[in-house]
Amino acid sequence: MSESITVIRESLLHGIKGVIFDCDGVLVDSKDANRMYYNLVRQKLGMLPMTPDEEDFVHAHAVMASIAHIVPVERLAEAEAIRREIDYSEIMPFTYLESGLVEFLDMLREKKYLLAVNTNRTDSMEMLLENFELEGYFSPVITAGKVSHPKPNPEGVHSILKHWNLTRHEVAYIGDSIVDEQTARAAGVAFWAYKNSRLAAHHHVTSFESLHACFMEGPC
Repeated sequence: MSESITVIRESLLHGIKGVIFDCDGVLVDSKDANRMYYNLVRQKLGMLPMTPDEEDFVHAHAVMASIAHIVPVERLAEAEAIRREIDYSEIMPFTYLESGLVEFLDMLREKKYLLAVNTNRTDSMEMLLENFELEGYFSPVITAGKVSHPKPNPEGVHSILKHWNLTRHEVAYIGDSIVDEQTARAAGVAFWAYKNSRLAAHHHVTSFESLHACFMEGPC
């Protein structure tokens, strides 16, 4: 390994004891599933499908904020009733596990890193973890339903730090959206941007395979 790569790697991983993962866009590719879910709500309201900007918004925000963003205020109660009738298990097949994730998680667990999830999902997170056999990797799993203020508020990260008894300097946060960038900044933790070069980050991750290699003393 070259001296420059060694310096980058040591700087990136120095003092890191825990890794926090966003869910959508990081653990899983759920863009198709999210699009289907929210467009189904709009369809039942007699509305047109979401715009690309609206799709980006709902991909990163909690469900209540997302519904409020894509549905007129006078129809929010109706939209919420429709949402609660949707069987999310029928949409789960359109969610895909990120390549290299499980191998990366296995390596981190073997090396005794602490792992957690901080997501703006609510009641579908348990189903997702079970569907992809990811139960047992993460503790805690913080969803929008477990905090008073979802991302980009840093409450979820603070809760994880308290659970782990770690400082903000000992944790890295992997996310793919501006909401994740804002969350990490507000919490004061290192932010690693996943497959999104437009974000301001301490490190840009192109794949879990490349990040795995970095942890295994390869190039970052």
